Amino acid sequence: MIRALGGLALTGCRRARPVYRDGRIVVTFWYAFGDVVRKVLLELVARYNAAQDRVWIDAVHQGDYFEALAKLRSALAAGTAPTMSHVVCEVLPYLARAGVLEPLDAYDGASEIPFVPALDQRGAFAGASAEPRVGVPFNRSTPIAFLNGELLAEARVGAPRTWDELVDVAHRLTKPSPGGDVRWGFGVPLSWWYWAAMVGQGGGRLVESDGRVSLGDAAGEEAIRFWQRLVQTERVMRPPPGRDYQAWQSQSETFLRGGVAMMWSTTAYVRYLEDAARFPVVAAPLPRRLRASVPTGGTMFVLMRAAPAEEKGAAWDFVRWMCRDEQTIDWSTRTGYLPVTRTAVERLEARGWYRAHPNDRVAYDQLADVDPWPWAPDLFRVERDIVEPRLEDAVLGGGDAHALMDEARDEARRPA
Repeated sequence: MIRALGGLALTGCRRARPVYRDGRIVVTFWYAFGDVVRKVLLELVARYNAAQDRVWIDAVHQGDYFEALAKLRSALAAGTAPTMSHVVCEVLPYLARAGVLEPLDAYDGASEIPFVPALDQRGAFAGASAEPRVGVPFNRSTPIAFLNGELLAEARVGAPRTWDELVDVAHRLTKPSPGGDVRWGFGVPLSWWYWAAMVGQGGGRLVESDGRVSLGDAAGEEAIRFWQRLVQTERVMRPPPGRDYQAWQSQSETFLRGGVAMMWSTTAYVRYLEDAARFPVVAAPLPRRLRASVPTGGTMFVLMRAAPAEEKGAAWDFVRWMCRDEQTIDWSTRTGYLPVTRTAVERLEARGWYRAHPNDRVAYDQLADVDPWPWAPDLFRVERDIVEPRLEDAVLGGGDAHALMDEARDEARRPA
């Protein structure tokens, strides 16, 4: 686990000399993908390297998002950071305040890339309109529901549109077996990301307009109680095992085996689930409580301010290339991550992609329900160190939602 983001000064020691190899300037790029997504990324990097002879992108795998971030912070403090990386969206305000990220607004063509507003830095964060651009959207996603189409047809139910409908549908999809195993009606990792979606659905916000860290107030507590009800009272939600991507992967595997009929996961898994499932996979928007709401997820490209100017210029050339329609479309259609430019979406529409892939259409349409993150430097610390451990205590350990969230609010308001 990454602890106390504010506890380590990120010095960002400047590297004076760029690195060259065989006459090319070398851009070291740290990434955190695995499996199919890693394969697609490396193919795109190889395509860029083959398309010109001036820049060489050296892509280096650094584990999952959180492992990669821990390594990046250590490298920044030691003055050994890469030229560029991608970082999980919620950590962007912290790194920006630390002064380790390169401002990008003045780079050639930065203002001309037609990003989908909800996925861009200034749309993904409330209060970020006046902030310098330090992140470029790359692999971007939202939480979404996936359902087993065969089991839906068998139970004669549709995707739930509200929390109340979710309880009913989960009951109708839950099926104990004589041997003691259960086919669970519903599953979701005990993750800040899904909890934040429920806070918005309940009408709450993580940080109030006056800057007070509320963590949704009553809506944050209601979200926890709803999970407690599904696990402990209704007994229709699979008790999530593990943390982080261990829990996400375990749930996906159980869904593909038929052990969970309906789950919340990420739009990034659309292609993986469709390709691996032996049944029709049906995507649906997350159900609402008082309103529809989802956060965005995934990562953004960032350039390290301490890198030599020549390396940063070369890195920017690669980032712009990745944001062109051809690469954006290839990346999105082969992985399930959302296309990050409006022109790429228009081309996909014209090709009939969304007619042929309705799950991708659901994922894109759900961007209309995005609630931006607060531009808060402590956002990631609050997520990892304060809220997520308490979600587990409450849902799996039966802790009191109000008491736990009161503790979380008090801790979140203290200086790091």
